[in-house]
Amino acid sequence: MQRTISAMVGKGSVNHNSRKFKAENVDGSRTHLNIDYCNKPIKKTYHELFDEALKRYNAKQTRADRRIENYYEKIRNSKQEKPFHELILQIGDKENMSADSENGQLARQILDEYYRGFQERNPQLKVFSAHLHMDEATPHLHIDFVPFTTGSKRGLDTRVSLKQALAAQGFKGGTRGDTEWKQWVNAEKSALAFVMERYGIEWEHKGTHEKHLSVLDYKKQERQKEIEILDDKLAEKKDEFRIMSDRIENFDNGEKSLQNLDESIMKEPEYQLTEPPAMMSARTYKAKFVEPLIARLKSLISTLFARYFKAVDSYHRLNITNGNLYRENEMLSKINSKLKSENENLRSEVKDYKLLRKVFGNKQIDDLLERTRSEKRSKQRGKRFRKNNNYER
Repeated sequence: MQRTISAMVGKGSVNHNSRKFKAENVDGSRTHLNIDYCNKPIKKTYHELFDEALKRYNAKQTRADRRIENYYEKIRNSKQEKPFHELILQIGDKENMSADSENGQLARQILDEYYRGFQERNPQLKVFSAHLHMDEATPHLHIDFVPFTTGSKRGLDTRVSLKQALAAQGFKGGTRGDTEWKQWVNAEKSALAFVMERYGIEWEHKGTHEKHLSVLDYKKQERQKEIEILDDKLAEKKDEFRIMSDRIENFDNGEKSLQNLDESIMKEPEYQLTEPPAMMSARTYKAKFVEPLIARLKSLISTLFARYFKAVDSYHRLNITNGNLYRENEMLSKINSKLKSENENLRSEVKDYKLLRKVFGNKQIDDLLERTRSEKRSKQRGKRFRKNNNYER
């Protein structure tokens, strides 16, 4: 089975999406089949995202007219940024994926699974409203989000910016026809196609010359992201490991310092009893020389004991932490090697897949894939049928 993927920019009618307002094309008898993932007021989302940054920004302003009272209203009236954006996604059309058909139910499952990973894939796009509609002609998904960037040098350090938000997620943009938004939408289509494939549906590219990621390319891209994340973790753990090693070395140096201190106590005049001056009574000698020396020695011993026990405790803790870091480092290295190997295999599969299409032609390969998928679906239906019969018995 092949189906198209439609990705559209929505108007952002939150009341329509949440069904507070029902248009004429809505079938109220099927509204209960909709899925409402979230519907948070946008102003509340702005408070959560930007209030702290707004405080920091206003605190730096020396002129009252440069302070921002309401960040949401400022963006709403801005000509550079929109307060939020909406993406609408749909599989197929009303002819082949009608909402009241079996295929419509399949589209619902796929779109639901796709959405569950949306926020994790897009950490810089804060979703505040998301709804899957089954009460119109074709199942489709509305996702409304606020794009934001952090660490900004201009304006608020955390502020609204679609371009910077997508750039932070790896979409840099190129020519006028290859913008960050376009790259991101194509990546989201590929993510949806990846889920579709698990349900036996291939992405049909109809009437477009746009360059889309194949499912294999998408898998390869996701593996590469995982490798990059693990490389960062590995570097971080190596830094921790080095810091711990330095601390242990410092402890060893401290132990040497204690040995030196032991020698200095034996030799330094401060810790020696002088010969009693002539004509000085024993009581005076004791009060003037002996008792102050004993007090200094007691203080020194008390301090040394406290530092010693603290150092021993730290030493044991450092050794345990160091051992844990070493094992964690080894584990991350193994996982990283495994992912790199998988990525190489995927790269080889992509190459072979493209070669097969070149040698046998797209039509022959597509026909072969469709026959294979049909056989797979038939087997799955057979399994479900036998399972249902067993339940009835």
